[in-house]
Amino acid sequence: MQKPQAITTTFIKKQPLTKAENQNWHLKDIYTDSIPGISLEKAYDFLKNKKGDTIIVAVIDTELDIDHEDLKDQIWINKDEIPNNNIDDDNNGYIDDINGWNYVGSKKGDDALYTSYEYVRIIKKYDSLLKYYNLLSEVPKEHLENFKLYQKAYIKYDSEVDYKNSEIARYKRINTRYNKGKSVAKKYFPKEDYTVAKLDSLKSTINKKNEKKSISNLAYYVKYDIDEKWCNSYIEFEEFKLNTLFNFNYNDRRSRKDNTNDINDYPYGNNDVQGTQLINHATQIASIIAAQRNNKIGIDGINDLVKIMPLSIAAVGDDFDKDIALAIRYAVDNGAKIINMSLGKEFSMYPEWVNDAIKYAQDKNVLIITSAGNNGLNIDKNDDFPTDNLKGVETVQNFIKVGNTSKNINSKLIFSNSNYGKKNVDIYAPGTKINCLSRYGEITDTGTSLSSAVVSGVASLLFSYYPNLTAIEVKNIILESGSSYDLMVLKPYPNGEKRDPKKVPFSSLSKSGKIVNAYNALLMAEEVSKKKKKR
Repeated sequence: MQKPQAITTTFIKKQPLTKAENQNWHLKDIYTDSIPGISLEKAYDFLKNKKGDTIIVAVIDTELDIDHEDLKDQIWINKDEIPNNNIDDDNNGYIDDINGWNYVGSKKGDDALYTSYEYVRIIKKYDSLLKYYNLLSEVPKEHLENFKLYQKAYIKYDSEVDYKNSEIARYKRINTRYNKGKSVAKKYFPKEDYTVAKLDSLKSTINKKNEKKSISNLAYYVKYDIDEKWCNSYIEFEEFKLNTLFNFNYNDRRSRKDNTNDINDYPYGNNDVQGTQLINHATQIASIIAAQRNNKIGIDGINDLVKIMPLSIAAVGDDFDKDIALAIRYAVDNGAKIINMSLGKEFSMYPEWVNDAIKYAQDKNVLIITSAGNNGLNIDKNDDFPTDNLKGVETVQNFIKVGNTSKNINSKLIFSNSNYGKKNVDIYAPGTKINCLSRYGEITDTGTSLSSAVVSGVASLLFSYYPNLTAIEVKNIILESGSSYDLMVLKPYPNGEKRDPKKVPFSSLSKSGKIVNAYNALLMAEEVSKKKKKR
């Protein structure tokens, strides 16, 4: 395989993308289309006379719509389990796990889809033990690391609660301005039959400064459908989050009834991987990886020689380390070759549980791919879990963390809120304005979650067509065969902060310095596979 030339600004597409190009820009080729996609169409030209195997990809995520018309034939079925007989036929510890398992186990009418944040759990766990200490020098040596985590969690908690309260106050101010504008407008429009145009005309005739401002505010609110009901709905939602996600007394496991501090206390949850279907995330991820191709329904996934194994662990809030670890082990034990985990969090109470599960996957030759996160942070300096790097040491080689790129071949190639890091982000992949499926139809979304799914799709192609490759070999191929971009780019930045105008090399923001490329990966996989067969 010849080393491809690095891409520069000479590849910029001069005219806007067509509707069709926008629809699947992430699959295009930088050389033939001048679009920084993954060269999937070119990859399938290479594969046209080859036969692939069907592999299992576990999606550890939210509940998933397994009845979606473009996904229903792509869902894994546990053939060792007899449906609905209330017996653990395959003796794996899970009863009637026909399509996977739902560790969240939500049911219609409950609020299991809302869980607490990890820093809230950390405070709850250590509060009675550590709240009396004020200085590090006072803390017994055996509690020192926990105290540092406890302090960090409290700083985060106070900051987030302050922000939520400020948001509630902001919506209340908007509500007040809206009602004041209505009151002023009623003097001129007793029937309240005003429009934006009428309010703009009225504004130019009013001399009183306060009334002019009130009418101007009202015109803006009418234009964007902001009213009292809109304000109250946001206020209620923010207050609901304070009462659940941030509430030390909220029991987010009452329907599961397990001990979250005991990794051996399982099974819990249920076999309904579809659940309440209130969140679309897993359906989006599964569709990018494996939606049926060329059936004129929905979208084309990257590889439909895939069976998706749904493992539901995610809710609104932070995922439990216990759920993540057990889901990884379930996936490994039930035949998954790839585990996609489009999830992440700043704090982790039991990182060793997850890390042990990732090591278990490595021992069983399973590749794990996860998202880098959407906080605009350097995760070499800021924690982001799950990770293969504990206390500065890379502990496994079967783990890929993926950042998000856009279709811009310029300084904005990396999406503005994607996390980055030369040590802890392995590679980038398209994740900006990507078409995917939801329970409501086709949608467009953005985030490193989608980038992770893109890499999982590419990895599944390598396993499908070159089954003699190991998980570590597939990881290395993906990182080495990516497309290099000789561009100076703007670093991502956290919401609410000013972007640093200083540009840095694109290659400096991830370990590989590249964007995943399916065609290049297949060429390299062919070489590696042939060499192995000759041994």
